[in-house]
Amino acid sequence: MAVLPFILMFMSSITDESMIFQNGYSFIPDKLSADAYRYVLVNLGQIGRAYGVTVFITVSGTAVNLLITAMLAYSLSRPFLPCRRFFNLLVVLTLLFNGGLVPTYLVYTQIFHIKNTVWALLLPNLLMSPFHVILAKTYFINSIPSEIMDAATIDGAGEIRIFFRLVLPLAKPMIVTIGLFSGIAYWNDWMNSLYYITNVRLIGIQSYLNRILSDLQYLQSNEAAASMSGDISFPGMSIRMAIATMAILPIVILFTIFQKHFVRGIAMGALKG
Repeated sequence: MAVLPFILMFMSSITDESMIFQNGYSFIPDKLSADAYRYVLVNLGQIGRAYGVTVFITVSGTAVNLLITAMLAYSLSRPFLPCRRFFNLLVVLTLLFNGGLVPTYLVYTQIFHIKNTVWALLLPNLLMSPFHVILAKTYFINSIPSEIMDAATIDGAGEIRIFFRLVLPLAKPMIVTIGLFSGIAYWNDWMNSLYYITNVRLIGIQSYLNRILSDLQYLQSNEAAASMSGDISFPGMSIRMAIATMAILPIVILFTIFQKHFVRGIAMGALKG
């Protein structure tokens, strides 16, 4: 039942626009049409580049996010960490407060100078989430026996070796869960492109599809543009469904593959009463 909305979305994207206006959305359309995809895929080169940028940012950003989150969560889970309560408080406070949009923009553009660079798609707002840190810390405390780490310490293993050789392999469900959260956030992000990117070669697929949708809305609402285009009728509703399908399909596939680990990681990382 969970896949029915996605099936309806895809079928609507290949439905003739007149049938949508006449009969609404349907799982079995009376008339098929690929006009929506012809409009969206008119510039395959730019779409391919946008997909490439998004895939690179998603993979690299998720990897760095996992490393930072796991290392910080592991440190906070160790009872002998100096100033442990202070660092835990800092993590919690970032859930409640942030610097605001304008100060954040000024810091990243005027101090770090990341505008129109790949770093603008990686760093702001997405590199680390305090929610992920709390989730991973809870998993380390509740699901990995401290006796195992104590035994490794007695055998002469240091904290770094314990973390990479012992803790991470045992925390695979949590790593997959946080990786999916982070990957989805990076894949769906278009705000960083809006704020920090003006170079069209660096925009991701979400930003590119959003621009297509904005252009379509302009053409449909502007009578002068419509008359200049020869009164062409654009398949507006089916184009929206095609854009949504192209944007969400890779994430749906990944979630289907890692669903078992995702559910297990959420269950084991939940707070116990």
